Amino acid sequence: MTIIEGAPSAILRREEELPFVDMGDGSLLQVLQVDLAQGIWVIRNRFVPGTTVQTHRHTGSVYAFTVSGAWHYLEGPDDVNMAGSYLFEPANSVHTLHVLDDNEGMTDVWFTIHGANLNLDAEGRVEYVIDAATVLAFYRAACAEQHGLPDPPVVVVDAQA
Repeated sequence: MTIIEGAPSAILRREEELPFVDMGDGSLLQVLQVDLAQGIWVIRNRFVPGTTVQTHRHTGSVYAFTVSGAWHYLEGPDDVNMAGSYLFEPANSVHTLHVLDDNEGMTDVWFTIHGANLNLDAEGRVEYVIDAATVLAFYRAACAEQHGLPDPPVVVVDAQA
């Protein structure tokens, strides 16, 4: 094992240091880490009951852990992700995330996303792209607007950030 001199042994962020921002529908987003060089982004979403996330294709793998609430994909199968569930989404998977309408309170999910989300229109054409750089820019702007915090201490891996 090689130890890099001057490298931190760990980087800690507390929940209150990285505020949740409103996504416009009452759902909330917290960006924990982005690796701009590798295109990895780690986020936490709190979805209101009945939320549907636009159909999208992943260019890389996604790892999800559900902290509370319940959700599933509209495309089926009827598997429901509930508190304590772990989900792996392979690259090129296409789906529409839907939070159960009868959930009590927010559905809290942690995602690690490799690559981009290609958000699709009704005909399956790419409407827009979300990746590590765009989610970081959105989060910084939303933190500035909603919390007066223009540079939240997101863990950013990239000398250019």
